[in-house]
Amino acid sequence: MCGRFVITSAPAALRQLFGYVEQPNFPPRYNVAPTQPIPVVLMENGARHFRLMRWGLLPGWVKDPKGFTLLINARSETVLEKPAFKRAIRRRRGLIPADGYYEWKVEDGRKQPFFIHRADGAPLGFAALFETWAGPNGEELDTVAIVTAAAGEDLAALHDRVPVTISERDFERWLDIRGDEVVAILPLMTAPRIGEFAWHPVSTRVNRVANDDDQLLLPISAEEMAAEAEAAKPKKAARKAAAGPADDGQGSLF
Repeated sequence: MCGRFVITSAPAALRQLFGYVEQPNFPPRYNVAPTQPIPVVLMENGARHFRLMRWGLLPGWVKDPKGFTLLINARSETVLEKPAFKRAIRRRRGLIPADGYYEWKVEDGRKQPFFIHRADGAPLGFAALFETWAGPNGEELDTVAIVTAAAGEDLAALHDRVPVTISERDFERWLDIRGDEVVAILPLMTAPRIGEFAWHPVSTRVNRVANDDDQLLLPISAEEMAAEAEAAKPKKAARKAAAGPADDGQGSLF
């Protein structure tokens, strides 16, 4: 799956890569999380555009968002059948600019985060599906989910799912919704090629959404990982002797 990602490339570089009309200026983000507004590139009136959307798709038929599961990912194997995605895959496909993402692997009983990025350091585009949810009072909310696929042999060492990334040469094919057909884009919804991505362990500071700085991307050593694991262990309550000269043998928790 993909539950946190990173956008660090300069706005001008991303605009040149994705070719959208707008010229947005935004700061680097090192810990983008669900429900936050994220950039989405889409095709509209024959041109590519930049839009901010809430990460967590809401289908148009949802009556009460509070009682609906947050859909941050869409499985590529079932998008054609799932009610939440089967319309969006045909008519509302987008790209999410990013420079990498985080994944967690259970090691020695604890979840160790890893930063995953293209081996060549280039930015990437997550395959995305979006919907505009209309509320009972006329309010509208643009929402989006990242398409995922079964991980390839290398990335499966971290997690069994990976975000689908669309190469620059296929941007046009993925965004083209003029024919309401999906045959042409089905081959794009696969895992990255073996060796296309690299990864390294990072600090558990990324677990807190409030932490959003470039230190999150730095590799950490085995010693640093062990220190974080030790610091995360529950602390035993200190035992103090009972007050006064007499000891009743019961001890004290306070």
